[in-house]
Formats: sequence, structure tokens, C-alpha cells
Amino acid sequence: MGKNKLPSTGALRTLRAAKVPFEVHTYRYEEGGGTATSSRELGADEHSVIKTLIMETDAKAPLIILMHGDREVSTKALARHLGVKSIQPCKPAVAQNHSGYVVGGTSPFGTKKKLPLYAEASIFELDTLYINGGQRGLLVSLAPSVLEALLAPEKVQVAQSIATD
Repeated sequence: MGKNKLPSTGALRTLRAAKVPFEVHTYRYEEGGGTATSSRELGADEHSVIKTLIMETDAKAPLIILMHGDREVSTKALARHLGVKSIQPCKPAVAQNHSGYVVGGTSPFGTKKKLPLYAEASIFELDTLYINGGQRGLLVSLAPSVLEALLAPEKVQVAQSIATD
């Protein structure tokens, strides 16, 4: 991909149409590398790299949850907040069907279906966040206020430290 040739994704089209300030960052995608890879490649703090996760309730109702790269979603806390029995990540094919994005390239902007959107409240305390631009190896940086204005996610407190083996 050349310096001047950027992909056209649903996320980038959505951000451009909204005329909001954002920057595009590309990096070499590594299968299974997650936010550790993108933060390393971009020289960004992993806490400011935001994961877009497609999950579902026990009734198979899909939702999006945005979480810091260096944290996990407490599915028990999120289920309690939503008043459901349980929440689990969607299988990759199901997540792709709901979002229109390949896992590893999922953005909350320009999704195929409008899904309930939740975001860890502390994301909005960051000066700048990095979030997927709709393709593997593509992040956009923007102010949390842009995320809030365009998507109006429900703020939740469901972060937990990443378990280490």
C-alpha cells in the first residue's frame, strides 16, 4: 500500500462523511498479535489502543463492546449490567456477519448492522485513542469526543486485568 493510497473501508467512509478530525495509521498486521502488535508497531501505549469486540448474550443478541488493549472485558460484569444471564464473544464468522468486518479488522464505525454499543468509561479519559479503521493493519487515531459524538456508546465499567498463565 503506497503512502498516498489508503483503503476505502466503511469506517473511513463514515469518518470522512462526518467531517471529523482523525489520522490513519497503517502497520504490518500479525495474525493473533492483537493490540500488543499494533501498539508496538505504531509506538503507542497499548492502553490507548481500543479493541472492538463483537459479543452476544445468552439469547444470541449481538453487541459491540470497546475496551482498552491492555484490559479484558469482564463478561460477568457486562451481563449483570445488561440484566442477562451471560455474555460471550461471537464466533469469528458470526462476528463478521454482524459487523461486516473480518476479525482483526473490526471497527465500530460503518458496521453492516447497527448493534448496541458499549464502551469502557475510562476510554473517554484518554487524550487520543487508536481504534480499528475497518481493515487488518489499519488504525485511526482520534479524540474520544469524536467517538462519543458519532456513536454515542453507553459507558460501562467492566474492565479487568488480562489474566496471565
